[in-house]
Amino acid sequence: MNQDELKQAVARAALDYVVEGKIVGVGTGSTARLFIDALAEIKDRIAGAVASSEDTRRRLEGHGIRVFDLNDVAELPVYIDGADEINAEMHMIKGGGGALTREKIVAAVAQKFICIVDGSKYVEVMGKFPLPVEVIPMARAHVARELTRLGGTPVLRAGFITDNGNLILDVKGLQILDPVDLETRINQIVGVVSNGLFARRPADVCLLGTDSGVCTLTGD
Repeated sequence: MNQDELKQAVARAALDYVVEGKIVGVGTGSTARLFIDALAEIKDRIAGAVASSEDTRRRLEGHGIRVFDLNDVAELPVYIDGADEINAEMHMIKGGGGALTREKIVAAVAQKFICIVDGSKYVEVMGKFPLPVEVIPMARAHVARELTRLGGTPVLRAGFITDNGNLILDVKGLQILDPVDLETRINQIVGVVSNGLFARRPADVCLLGTDSGVCTLTGD
């Protein structure tokens, strides 16, 4: 199977984790869009969805799926989203689509996080994919200097503004051996809104698309 077919396979497999009659959290990106298309087929069996970005909200609404504000949701059984990289401990790099902060918020609320990825995203050591860091605009230069001290090369994502009105610095050249520690250290830099390391709250399950089918992985 090609990459698109692998993404399609894991998107459909994720439907098994949707809780009937409840609200589902939905991520952002190419694989998440395929999941939304699949979710539309069972939209009458769910209460609605929480969107992690404006792009996701528009796609959900385009399928006639009711979108809830997270502040109005008391219970979120599951959040389903892709990743740019994921390791054996279910730590991830996310944010290639620029929605990392809202994704992290929805993931924090959800009882279970299901990551859906094709096999190319599964890595031993994260960092080949540049780590996105969302920053307050006035702090861009300061944050960039601090990220350089951590061993990375931050590059401003040109022409991009997040749904929160902020900038993204994509940090290249990292070899992330301790994702939990690095996530914490970056978050402590003044001016950082959040970063794309999902290690303190990792995925609970990874649905990995391979040529031999969808593999179910956990960090246990």
